[in-house]
Amino acid sequence: MPSQDPANAPATAPDGAPPQAPALHSRSIPRDGHVISRKDISPNALRVLYRLRDAGFGAYLVGGAVRDLLVGGDPKDFDVATNATPEEVKSLFRNCRLIGRRFRLAHVVYGREIIEVATFRANSDDGSGDRQLHEDGRLLRDNVYGSIEDDAVRRDFTANALYYAIEDFSVRDYVGGFEDVQNRVLKLIGDPETRYREDPVRMLRAVRLAAKLGFRIDDATAAPLPVLAPLLREAAPARLFEECLKMFLSGHAVESFLGLERHGLLAVLLPETAAALKANRSGALRNMVLEGLRGTDARVAADEPVSPAFLFAVLLWPAYCRALMALQAQGVHPAEAQRRAADRVTVHQLETIALPRRFSLPMQEIWLLQARFAQRKRVGRLLAHPRFRAAYDFLVLRQAASAEHAEEVRFWREAQQSAGVAAGDMEGDGYDADPDAADGTDGADVPESTAPRRRRRRRRPGGNGGSGGSGGQPGAA
Repeated sequence: MPSQDPANAPATAPDGAPPQAPALHSRSIPRDGHVISRKDISPNALRVLYRLRDAGFGAYLVGGAVRDLLVGGDPKDFDVATNATPEEVKSLFRNCRLIGRRFRLAHVVYGREIIEVATFRANSDDGSGDRQLHEDGRLLRDNVYGSIEDDAVRRDFTANALYYAIEDFSVRDYVGGFEDVQNRVLKLIGDPETRYREDPVRMLRAVRLAAKLGFRIDDATAAPLPVLAPLLREAAPARLFEECLKMFLSGHAVESFLGLERHGLLAVLLPETAAALKANRSGALRNMVLEGLRGTDARVAADEPVSPAFLFAVLLWPAYCRALMALQAQGVHPAEAQRRAADRVTVHQLETIALPRRFSLPMQEIWLLQARFAQRKRVGRLLAHPRFRAAYDFLVLRQAASAEHAEEVRFWREAQQSAGVAAGDMEGDGYDADPDAADGTDGADVPESTAPRRRRRRRRPGGNGGSGGSGGQPGAA
């Protein structure tokens, strides 16, 4: 579902006074000067644009859709900007609902597609609107309406401040965004430090968009990132989780990860992973993470599903290994150390990213099952575990980064063949393992009970029925 990104906030100084507005360079690129065609625009977005125009309002396709179309991309969402207020938009569309307090928006619903319509917002408040800032500069509410020029200045990056006009099919540019897109440069509008303080998540958006588009981050836009990175701790953990999904599950995970490293953001977003990678002199853990992210990108490119549980198992594996080694050095029993390390890493990461239990528990199971592969005991029971395929896929990933697991991979591949598992089902399925297929076993107890328990059959007098065995058919849930 498309939504107005809070990063698109007006450039307002921390004390609430409007900053020096960026100089406007109004430019209209005619139809023959750009590559955007109506055939590439959602028919539902065109319906909204035409109805607004016919009602006498300004109507523009705006933001990421215009940017992506200019670089030959395929936009997922089509957002519209207009001088009509949310209430006026609602009066034109029966299939419209108004949402949001921080940003009042109109959603026009066409089945599963939602066209988001936003009213032009002003860059300053003369007292007639509704704007509220936190004392540290974060924007809490912004419902002050203005002109299209005002709206362009208050957007985040110049590449996102382009407007496709339905009236003459031109592209309107007020902040130099068209040239920046042509030069593949990502540049903030206004003072970068002020804009990051308004919304720290903009720092992650800069890295994500640069990775997605193959853009270079402008020097002035990139310079404050390492210094202001700690501001990410002030962002809502749930919002950071959503931003991580956008960053790592959109087909550009490797470049996003490298961008986080390059600009000093990884140590704040994934602090224990960053510390573990820094301490790992051989580089094996980093190689494993990058190999996992390459696999994720490949699956996204092939339009195959990817599980956030597997993704975070990859991203937090270095942290888990480091915590496990520390506990074992203290003399903690291996099985207990595994459980405690998994819990410790998960709890600490939750302080930054709100990882839901439906993903964190399968993530822990994937980790804890790795020790079982080395033991090679109760093979049938492990093959029947609902997380086996995800855990085996993770083992294959570890082997790709370090040859020391080659023998374990070979053994469990042959075990699956002996059990009749199809060759195509042996590898590559952990990425889309169903997080809801859990057997009710808490992740901390996996080493002791790694398969679903079967109900004991009541022995009949004189009968031969025994208790349920510990084996199971491969793939049993």
